[in-house]
Amino acid sequence: MKGNQMEQMKLFQWINMVSFAVNDIVLYLDTHPMDQEAIAYFNHFREVRMNALKEYEDCYGPLTIDTAKPDQKWLWAMQPMPWEGGCC
Repeated sequence: MKGNQMEQMKLFQWINMVSFAVNDIVLYLDTHPMDQEAIAYFNHFREVRMNALKEYEDCYGPLTIDTAKPDQKWLWAMQPMPWEGGCC
């Protein structure tokens, strides 16, 4: 694997881990909506996730709709598909 692909995979894995943490705390907050510590945890990791998604988009193109810019073309449709060696 090339160095750039390795960095892309590491960032993608980080996004997956942080996204899992965000999704997990959202489920917890559904049943514990007044837990201030959980809300702070959510806010922290939501920001970490958005920063990681932004970094991924800057380097490799948008990964999710969260980072798609409204003034851009549908850039991910112009990139190679995963079976063509694109994405991760």
